[in-house]
Amino acid sequence: MFKIFFKKRQDLTDLERARALIGAIDRGGIPLNAARVNAIGRSLGLEVSISAPTSQTIERIRAALERADKSNV
Repeated sequence: MFKIFFKKRQDLTDLERARALIGAIDRGGIPLNAARVNAIGRSLGLEVSISAPTSQTIERIRAALERADKSNV
């Protein structure tokens, strides 16, 4: 009965999480959790230093998404 009303959300893929992050930033959001940004970067295969500035990691995530989009064309 409850399954009808409460469907389980599917987990996002690594690329979907990265696109959601970049989309939120482009809409004017500010990433408040640097650990989450670093985790998304690592899930894309980037080597992310704990001391790396969040802005640098975000730019590297953007570049990784561009590479992924080009490889899917």
